[in-house]
This record gives sequence, C-alpha cells and structure tokens, in this order.
Amino acid sequence: MRGRTSPEGYYRDSYDYDQLRSVLLDPLGPGGDRTYRTQVFDWRTDSTVSVPAETAPESAVLVIDGIFLHRPELRACWDFSVFLRVGFGTSFGRMAGRDGSPPDPADAANQRYLEGQRLYLAEASPDQHATVVVDNDDLALPVVVRDRAQPV
Repeated sequence: MRGRTSPEGYYRDSYDYDQLRSVLLDPLGPGGDRTYRTQVFDWRTDSTVSVPAETAPESAVLVIDGIFLHRPELRACWDFSVFLRVGFGTSFGRMAGRDGSPPDPADAANQRYLEGQRLYLAEASPDQHATVVVDNDDLALPVVVRDRAQPV
C-alpha cells in the first residue's frame, strides 16, 4: 500500500480488484456459477467481512457504478460500459456538496484525488474504452459524446 494521502495509492489501492473479480465479476460472468458475495471488506472499519453467498438467477444483469472501472484489468469484464466525463471543477464541486471537502481541485486536501484521477485518465483512457461516453458536466443536460453501441 502506498498510503492514504498518495495519489498513486488512491488509483492503485482503493479496491481489491482480485477480490472483485473472484467474488462478483467472474461468478456472474460467462461460465460463472452465479454464486457471488456482495461484500468482502468494510472500509469504515478497515477489516474483512464475511457475508453469505447468494445465487443470481440466470436472467440476472449486473450493474456496477464506481470509479476506475475502465482499468486494463477490468475492461474484459464489461459487455457494455458508460464513462461519465466531467471536468475537475465540476466533479470537485459535487464532491464538496456531498462530502464537505474543498471545492477547488487545486486545494492541497484534494491532491490525492486530483492526481489519482489524472493517473487513471492517462493510464486507462476510459473515454477510449467505454461503450458510451457522456459529457455529464451539466446534470440537467447530459450529452452523449460517443456511442459505440449505435451503428455509424
């Protein structure tokens, strides 16, 4: 681990991607047995948790919302993906409203998140790998920038 204040740690260590694959994505993916778990770690207590396994019906559809989901090691897991493109000024303003953090992306308290996101954008190029890219700066007027699901 790189530490709680590290931008690289934020990008590389925020989630246990091996566990995400083994307890959720692979079981619910092609050839999986549909037996999954919804939680393996509690970030509030910084400890592992044990929840009972569940079995998804054959018709189940998994929808995941989160950051860093277009990382190279996860791309093959998605049949369809959406990348919400939002400028840093907008995203940090929203984060401030939600969490009470400083709204200025350049604020020292935000450097972990700002630089971690920049690392993700540079390394993973989510706008190039998503099925659909949506400009979501204006919540009242999202704009589809690119849609690979639609024939050209």
